Amino acid sequence: MSQTEEGVFSAPMKHILAVDDTAIILTRIMDALRNDYEVTTINSGIRALKYLQQEKPDLILLDIQMPNKDGIETLREIRAMRGLADIPVIMLTGVEDKSSVLESARLGICDYILKPFSSEDLLARIRRVLKPDEEGELQKLWKEGGRR
Repeated sequence: MSQTEEGVFSAPMKHILAVDDTAIILTRIMDALRNDYEVTTINSGIRALKYLQQEKPDLILLDIQMPNKDGIETLREIRAMRGLADIPVIMLTGVEDKSSVLESARLGICDYILKPFSSEDLLARIRRVLKPDEEGELQKLWKEGGRR
């Protein structure tokens, strides 16, 4: 928890990992989220898996269609990694591929977004996924404050 200039305490920003092989999509995600979240962008599933060996984000945005290791394969490996199986994932897809969406659902995604997406839709879906956790943190902070 950090203290603002006005002396008000604020919770640290949630960390989102965005994985997509298209630079313009990663730029759009960064632009849409930078005021509300800490965002790390990575351009491949292979690099994302290496990153996840060191860091645990609060949420992952993961493109389905990527070269070398697609989003489904990447998600399957994330779910098998120790301590990472519970990270919420929102899949990004450029096509309505029912089989890919169903496979992603079997692997426990929270939502999926069709590309191109609007910034407002992306933010709304992320907030819906993270909101229960944020409410839990606020309740915890309130309880801790009440004990002092």
